[in-house]
Amino acid sequence: MKKTHLKIYNTLTNQLEAFVPTNPKEISFYSCGPTVYDDAHIGNFRSFLAADLLRRWLESPLCTLINDPDSPNQFARTVTHVMNITDVGHMTEDTNADGGGEDKMELAARRIEQAKKSGTTPQNSGVDPAKPTEVAAYFEARFKQDAIDLGLKVAIEAQKDPSLMPKASEHIQGMKTVIEQLLSDGHAYAAGSPGARAIYFNTASFPTYGRLSGNTLDQLKGGAGGRVDDAQQSEKHNPADFLLWKEDKTHKMRWPSPTIPGLSDDEQWGEGYPGWHIECTAMALDRLVDGHLEGARANHAQIDLHSGGEDNIFPHHECEIAQSCCFTGNDSFAKHWFHPRFLKVEGQKMSKSKGTMYTLRDLTELKYDSATIRLELIKTHYRANADFSEQGLKESALRIKRWREMARRLQYAVEHDPHLIQYGALDSISDKIASAMSNDLNISAVLGAIDSASKKHSGKGKLDTEHIYQSTKLAESPYGWDRINELLSSNIASHRQLGVLHRIDHILGVIFRPIPKSQDTGIAIYQPGVTPSPEIESLLQQRADAKKAKDFAAADAIRDQLAAMGLSIMDKPKGQVEVGPLN
Repeated sequence: MKKTHLKIYNTLTNQLEAFVPTNPKEISFYSCGPTVYDDAHIGNFRSFLAADLLRRWLESPLCTLINDPDSPNQFARTVTHVMNITDVGHMTEDTNADGGGEDKMELAARRIEQAKKSGTTPQNSGVDPAKPTEVAAYFEARFKQDAIDLGLKVAIEAQKDPSLMPKASEHIQGMKTVIEQLLSDGHAYAAGSPGARAIYFNTASFPTYGRLSGNTLDQLKGGAGGRVDDAQQSEKHNPADFLLWKEDKTHKMRWPSPTIPGLSDDEQWGEGYPGWHIECTAMALDRLVDGHLEGARANHAQIDLHSGGEDNIFPHHECEIAQSCCFTGNDSFAKHWFHPRFLKVEGQKMSKSKGTMYTLRDLTELKYDSATIRLELIKTHYRANADFSEQGLKESALRIKRWREMARRLQYAVEHDPHLIQYGALDSISDKIASAMSNDLNISAVLGAIDSASKKHSGKGKLDTEHIYQSTKLAESPYGWDRINELLSSNIASHRQLGVLHRIDHILGVIFRPIPKSQDTGIAIYQPGVTPSPEIESLLQQRADAKKAKDFAAADAIRDQLAAMGLSIMDKPKGQVEVGPLN
């Protein structure tokens, strides 16, 4: 197999470059996760899924690294992927490095309280808006379930190892440890009046501040771009200095403040809360570095890979770099920075007011399954603005249907008649995939190669497609590597090609998944994604009665009524009706 080393765009250097982890067998990867004050929308998941695709590619035996050239034959590379959960300290004005406005958890609590009063969200009835931890736990659980449904490996793995998705509120002591060290080393300072004091990072102590985003200290001196809060400038040493900790006894989520050097015990601050940026430094170094925070400082540690949406570049990631480097003593926090671009919907910026800020649950209610949504969100190159559309969803659904048909035919051949069918293009597809994915995750070339392979098959005799579909149940996840290797080493084409598909789906995560089943209620067969209800059943019975009485106008009127509900119907033998989503 031709070896093509992975090259990927690094935001820090603004160029495509070879990915060279410190230890190619054990890669450390940190992704900025959600702030759990609401359901994550598809724009959030576009970024998370791009990171998941990169992680899956790094773990694939098809992926070679310049400092790990033999990896395709080893199957021994692991990626420790951590994604945080922010449940405190993320303010509404997050383009301001100090985080102006109010804590997003308090905003969520007020929104839930209002919704409960109006009765518009009964599903929130178990959440006490006065308790931010309950609000956060509610949305955290929903996010994790959505992430699992979309196939994010970090969320799947976190079910067994919760430390892979750490919560900010559970790492306050780690944040205070970092802050106290920065104070001691002169990289941070205390300012303000008792009861409303703050600890700021001293950006002048880190000369390369701004190298990730291009926002240099000189540019920020005047509050360029509205990024600096004028109300706080008088207590700062430099306009670009950013918040690490805020003393505030009124904040709903608060903890004892860090110890301030030079103050007696009686003079130490009251309770407060951390800034947004400090949490990622504490959690990333604690979970991804041997020896946790102590080891990170002693060994001048850095991590291999850090990801987040492009809106995280400044101020969030810029601030992370500064405080992390000053804590560890390394001039680099992460070797490689990965930033997927924004998602548009139907060519426009996502908008709540226009109803286009879709969540996974919004789309599944429209009868699209999670595999289709995953494919639609990963099919566009991560450095291009993806355009999410209903037409795109339909095309992704058809794509997966074709790929699954190919997989089901090959599986049937393996189980019953190995020479029945073969898809010859799959025998040479691995080199194409390796070349495309190693070139900055060129996903469109990968999908095109699979599409091409799915359209060309050969074999003996005529296929009984209906029999194959009814008698062959696809695996609900890709085979393990032992089984894949067994298939790949076979001299029978159908065996090898099925192995190839399973190897591909370890990267894509859309073919071998639990497939929703139809439901038979007697009067109707409901296609996957359509839930039977008494209202639908009643209308179908009325239609059946009208047809029996030869009142076809009434039957057609009921069909139109069902169409208005987003449902299509098709008459089947024995008087049944098939009910599906209206395309």
